[in-house]
Order: sequence, then structure tokens, then C-alpha cells
Amino acid sequence: MPQYLLAIDQGTTSSRAIVFDTSGKSIATAQQEFKQYFPKDGWVEHDADEIWESTLSVCREALETSGIDASSIAGIGITNQRETTILWDRATGKPVYRAIVWQDRRTASWCTKLKSDGHEDKVVEKTGLLIDPYFSGTKIAWILDNVDGLRGRAEAGELAFGTVDSWLLWNLTGGKVHRTDATNASRTAIFNIHTQDWDDELLSLFRIPRSLLPEVLDSAADFGTTLPEWLGKPVPVSGIAGDQHAALIGQACFKPGMAKSTYGTGCFLVVNTGSEAPRSENRLLTTMAYRLNGKPCYAMEGSIFVAGAAMQWLRDGLKLISHASESSRYALEVGVENPVYLVPAFTGLGAPHWDPHARGAIMGLTRDTGIAEIVTAGLQSVCYQTKDLVRAIQNDGTSLKSLRVDGGMVVNDWVMQFLADILNVPVERPRVTETTALGAAYLAGLQSGVYESLEEIADLWEREHCFEPSMKPMLRESLYSGWLDAIERVCNN
Repeated sequence: MPQYLLAIDQGTTSSRAIVFDTSGKSIATAQQEFKQYFPKDGWVEHDADEIWESTLSVCREALETSGIDASSIAGIGITNQRETTILWDRATGKPVYRAIVWQDRRTASWCTKLKSDGHEDKVVEKTGLLIDPYFSGTKIAWILDNVDGLRGRAEAGELAFGTVDSWLLWNLTGGKVHRTDATNASRTAIFNIHTQDWDDELLSLFRIPRSLLPEVLDSAADFGTTLPEWLGKPVPVSGIAGDQHAALIGQACFKPGMAKSTYGTGCFLVVNTGSEAPRSENRLLTTMAYRLNGKPCYAMEGSIFVAGAAMQWLRDGLKLISHASESSRYALEVGVENPVYLVPAFTGLGAPHWDPHARGAIMGLTRDTGIAEIVTAGLQSVCYQTKDLVRAIQNDGTSLKSLRVDGGMVVNDWVMQFLADILNVPVERPRVTETTALGAAYLAGLQSGVYESLEEIADLWEREHCFEPSMKPMLRESLYSGWLDAIERVCNN
């Protein structure tokens, strides 16, 4: 039996492929960044062809580096940036417009009108999501309404819609398969998480033809087989999950109440709620955790749009640092009692504020402020935003005993300690921090028979370090109070 799994981790700024063995150990990794397009204020786009080409390239590179033949791969798991919207021609397989990225805010005014017309309660009830430009529904409609001829072609069945997983699957299978999984479907604002099907009433609200949509399968399922020319031999695609759902699986958060927070371009805190789909009173999202054997498992999620992207901005935009690793030196120099606050609302604010019109700000500047304080404020902003989410979760009645963390930023010990201190809960960093890709591999392994159960996967999880909170309550409250003041100023302007 093949003893390896290939994970495709298609993210917002790069495509990555990782070969794992059955113990969850990474054997080989390949990664490739791709271009970001910002055609107007608040608009973010990708070249869908570049997403596909970079993904194929890293898959081939990872296999070559590992020395493993494609025949030894039991299955491919795909995990992806969610909500990003791609429409393509079914006959040619060519995109009809650039991918509109999850961060994009171009539909903000329409979302405001939909809310003022009283539609949000219906959307929340059916999907667990709020009406916001973040989700795919309004993005699809925008493309159909703003590119000549597309609405007619969509209604004639000539076009296909997909989130990035569906786009990759279409290309991997040579256009034979148009499918997605329940987690990605649950982020579109047109999928009913209770009936587990596309919702006709919501399709009508967002003016989206059903013929555009992919078939929705479990997160571990038979999604099709790759063309032999891509990797040398045909390989089954047997797992798909949106990135935050895959990270929850990679962190083995299989019991209700277990939580993880991923720190990549954005930050996403997800709490497993089991078979219950509770409605948040604090503007968090109800979403799919995963769906296996036809049985949905639900979660509560808080979404922060800018986490690691703030450090990218400090590096590439302001050129205050040349590499993210330099930030630790500045933070150690400044310490936690930093009077400067950076609110990275570059594309609005996500949970629990949901203000698409908010824009970024740096506050608390004095003549003494330098690069060190601003860089440290960028690191601290990630932790403060997580505190916003944890406070909302607690107000909804769930208390966190600990938080499992993953993603690129968690290698920074200073940030993880400050996170534990500001949250006042232990922060657990796993041995494998690239848990998003690992979760996709686990799903592929479940479908292909490498693993028999979630319990077997849970036994593979190992903690590398636990950061225990040690900050005095008065300092914690003072620092967070300063953050709340900064947020209020940004949201009121």
C-alpha cells in the first residue's frame, strides 16, 4: 500500500506542496509566491492561471525533492484560501476574470444595501455567515454583472464557479470533475449548512444560476484522479478542506470546545462545537468544521483579515524590516508596554467588528517613536485582534482552556508569549506548525485507508511548547484598553 500523502496548500500569497509520511512527518516541501493585484482601493485579485501553474510546479518539485514516485502517494489532499472566487469557461477551462480574493471589499456598498433591506437574518439563519464582501456570493454576482456577456453565458450553463479547491481539482482532472467539499461550500453565503445543499432562496437573493455551482462532497471523499501527465502517474484526490478547517483537523481539535488559531496572511480562530450549530450573539460565524461520512461537524469562527500581512506591509510597504524574523529583535528592545498601536484595517475589519469601511491607522505616535515601536505594534496587533475574538467567544458562553496555534507567525516565541499573556490562557504550539497542509493530508489518508479513524489521527498530535500566561492582570487590562480605544477611533472615522 502507498505510504505517503501529498498535501496541496494553496494560500493567499503562495502555493505550497508537502509530502508527508503516515506519521505526519514532512518529507519534502516546495513553495512558490505569486503576484498580488490591487487595481483599486479595497480590491484584491489573483491570476487564476498563475495559481494553477504555481500549484502544479510545487507538486512536481516536492515529489522530485522527496525522491518518491507518484505511485507511492496514497492520495492528494487539497487545502486552500477560502471565499476567493473564480469563474471559468467550461469548454476551454479558461478564467473569464481574475480571481477575486477573499480580502476584496468591492461589494461593500451592495452588502450594506442587502443588510438595510433586511436580508441578513435570513443569511445568518441558513449559512451561519453575515452579509459581508468577504464571502463568495456577492463576488460571483459582481463578475456576472460587470463583465460583458457573462450573465447570459452563466444562465446558458457555459460557465463554472469554484473556490480555489474546485479550480485546482478541475485542472488536475483535466476538466472532468467540478466538485468541492462542504467546508468550502459553507463559506460562499449560498450554501445552507443545515440542509447541506445550495440554497435556492439565497441563489435568488444573490442572483446566481445554480448551473454555475460544483457538486458538494464530504471533506474526505473520492474527488477524482489527476491526469497522468501532471505527476507522472494518476493519483487520487481524496481530501479537500478550506484552510482553517484543515488546520482544525491538523491540530486534532475533534472534540467540542477544542480550539485552534492559525496565523498566516490573516488570523482565524475556530472552536469545534460538534453536532450543534450555535448562533453567535457576538457576530462570530457559524461554519462547518468538517463533514465525514455524511455527518456534519460544526464550528464557531472568528476571522481577522490581516495578521502576517501586517508584517509583510512593514517589510514591503514601509521597508522598516528586510525580513519578518527581524521583528523579534525590535520587540525584545521595546518590551510589551508599547504605547503605540497599529490597527491593520487595510481591507476593513473582520470579526467581531465587521466594518468593511474601516481603514488602518497607527496611534500613540510621539517624537520618541521609532521603527522598533511600530514593528512591535504590528506584532502586538495580531494578539490584540485574537483577544477580540476570544472575548466574543467567551461572551457566547464558551471558555477556552487552551489554544492550539499554527501558521508562519507561531515560530516567534515573543509573539506567542505575548499572546498567552494578553489572552490569559495557555498557548500550545505543536511539533508540526504547518498543520493546514497536515490536515489536508489527514483527510486524504482517511479516504484512502491510511488512517482508520479520527482517534488514530489525534494520537499523532504532539506539543512542542506551551506558553503559560504570566502577565499581571492590571497590565493586561491597561494594554487591551488602549487597543479598544484605537479600534473605536478607526471604526468611527
